[in-house]
Amino acid sequence: MDLTGKLLIAMPGIGDPRFEHSVIFLCSHSEDGAMGLIINKVAPEVQLGNLLEQLEIPVIAAGKGQEAIRFGGPVEVQRGFVLHSPEYESSINSLTVPPGYGMTATLDVLEDIAQGNGPEKLLIMLGYAGWGPGQLEAEIIANGWLTTESTDALIFETADVDKWEAALGSLGIDPLSLSASAGSA
Repeated sequence: MDLTGKLLIAMPGIGDPRFEHSVIFLCSHSEDGAMGLIINKVAPEVQLGNLLEQLEIPVIAAGKGQEAIRFGGPVEVQRGFVLHSPEYESSINSLTVPPGYGMTATLDVLEDIAQGNGPEKLLIMLGYAGWGPGQLEAEIIANGWLTTESTDALIFETADVDKWEAALGSLGIDPLSLSASAGSA
């Protein structure tokens, strides 16, 4: 099972408050583990302008700097990641993520954004979510996560506060019908 490019939807009762109501875009998934970015948790104390100022990157493009920064996950929270539309490719390194996304974690993407040459659609995160070999699969079996297809509408166009419900809705699930405990017949 390869879930690269899919969305993980946290189930009620996931047991870790950092992932409560999270929607995670999986950038990679293999037998070696998985890496993803939480796409719906804003880091309220940080905006792009603050980050660019700290990194001494001048903002040349009008209107840049007000974009929200998201909490991408609890691993390496000081490290930045940009999930973006596929037309952008870093001059250093971008990861192509099927079915049509890119992820860049090099400083040049922030420089390009500040100059107005960045990706058309983007989300900026600090930190990521990671799983060791077999760990994510075990969490899915234990009813910790649901999976669904990723769409531009869900990732880039839906308000952060609405993404969890919208992701569940894409599966035809009403959040009120979910239970925090799993069972078996």
